Amino acid sequence: MTGPVRRQGAPDGKAATEGGPQPGKAGHTARARKGKPRPRDKKQRPAHSVRLNEHELAIIRSGADHVGMSVAGFLAYSALAAARDQSRTAAAIATERDVLTALFGVRRQLGWAGSNVNQIAKALNSGADAPHVATTLDGLRRAAQAVQRAADRITNRREDQAA
Repeated sequence: MTGPVRRQGAPDGKAATEGGPQPGKAGHTARARKGKPRPRDKKQRPAHSVRLNEHELAIIRSGADHVGMSVAGFLAYSALAAARDQSRTAAAIATERDVLTALFGVRRQLGWAGSNVNQIAKALNSGADAPHVATTLDGLRRAAQAVQRAADRITNRREDQAA
């Protein structure tokens, strides 16, 4: 009994619709290799992930491109260099952290001073006398500007060091 050859797939060379083999496409056995697979360690090395914003990633990519490394390799090399020189790394982090902590404290005190200025304004609006208000406000304004300049210098230094 001879008849049409029955096989999987859609008839007449059309695409299969239910996940069967596609006409004209080879199966898994004929998959082309792109070279030798890389040798793996017997024990898989642990992977670590790092979350970065777009600006940080751009800085790191730029550094990696500059030295001809991948981003992952650059991150690993940089982290190892920082870990090997712990005294310098710890000092840089500690100094920056101490300065930022001090700036946040001063900012909080400036907020309290602002509340006091509001109380002075309330007193003046009710007819009370405050002879040194202008001098006090000028000193407060200078202190706030100094804090802002210090914070800007730290922020700019961090961005310059990352670049």
